[in-house]
Amino acid sequence: MEIVKVVFSIFNEMSFYLLLGFLFAGILHVLVPQQIFSKYLSKNNWLSVLYATLFGIPLPLCSCGVIPTAMALYKEGSSKGAVISFLIATPQTGIDSIIATYSLLGLPFAIIRPVAAFFTSIFAGLTTNVFTSTNNTIKILDNNRKNATLSFKEKIKKVFSYGYVEMMEDIGKMLLFGLVVAGLIAYFVPDNFFTLFKGNTILTMILILIVAVPMYVCATGSIPIAVALMMKGMSPGTALVLLMAGPAANIASMMVIGKVLGKKTFIIYLITLVIGAIGFGLFVDNFLPASWFDVSSFVMSHKHSGGFYYFKIVCSVVLFVLLANSILFRKKREEVEIMEKNINEKSTAFKIDGMSCNHCKNNVTKVISNLKNVKSVTVNLTDGIAYVEGNPTDEEVKKTVEAIGFEFKGRL
Repeated sequence: MEIVKVVFSIFNEMSFYLLLGFLFAGILHVLVPQQIFSKYLSKNNWLSVLYATLFGIPLPLCSCGVIPTAMALYKEGSSKGAVISFLIATPQTGIDSIIATYSLLGLPFAIIRPVAAFFTSIFAGLTTNVFTSTNNTIKILDNNRKNATLSFKEKIKKVFSYGYVEMMEDIGKMLLFGLVVAGLIAYFVPDNFFTLFKGNTILTMILILIVAVPMYVCATGSIPIAVALMMKGMSPGTALVLLMAGPAANIASMMVIGKVLGKKTFIIYLITLVIGAIGFGLFVDNFLPASWFDVSSFVMSHKHSGGFYYFKIVCSVVLFVLLANSILFRKKREEVEIMEKNINEKSTAFKIDGMSCNHCKNNVTKVISNLKNVKSVTVNLTDGIAYVEGNPTDEEVKKTVEAIGFEFKGRL
């Protein structure tokens, strides 16, 4: 019951801000043309790194969704430095997670988190440009194809569909995972556990990095975990290390970076991320007032009175229903889409491993659609199958899919 109480308290505190963040994510997705990315990220200079960072910070891409997006940018001609900046900046923040950070960790954390992501990304991108090859002439995507112009009504519908269906499908499970982990930490970890490391903040940060770097957790899902650990005595700077390293580095992203961008680029990516996380963590602990990062005033206050509390209850119910819809009925929605289009009768099915979110799905759909002799592509994310109408060769599909970090398994 104590675990449930903690989970509910954090969920209730975040619900309104998450709903608002998902709405902003939908607006950003619909109104910002995707073609502008490759236009400004292609040159091997500091401006491309700056643009990649500024583009990446507000984008609502989860930890897995940023991987195929970044690889697609690289194949469109973006420099390695710009891609690394994008890979570090994007999953750490996002408009939804910045708002969620404010809801549980307060304004100072909501400000320092994107600031740390910004400077770490700039540092990583510039370092990558200095120590890696400047040539990137491969382009497999055709940006000349324009989407049909949407009416105002269609844009509004797409905003809500992306924010409250696609985005929730992408990070819903990880958000719930983060909440449950927070509850388990609150119950099982002794109070003031991290005082054991008092006076040795570096050691604490290294321990957190060992856990956070390979762990898969999204920017929003990492927030309740950080809160729970801070309630047990972990320093704000160490919490920032978790919030930076957890979303920006995981096994999947590290493997893809090493495969597509090369081992040297991967090493630079990991080293600069660790240096940035520890550097900003030490800055927070040693140069900013500890009172700015007191999380006890934001969570588990147990104040059950006032109109806003009941408003948050309503928001929590709405958010829970939307999360349940996104998690439980995704497979059913995909099956209906395939039946309506008679996909199985007129298309060739290709098995593709590694897709885990709608951004993965969209990128696979995009690259296969740009092949010759392809009329349409429908991707079943749940089963990892791309139904292709047309006559592309297996080698063409394999090359274009693996170029953005996925594994081609052949025809079914």
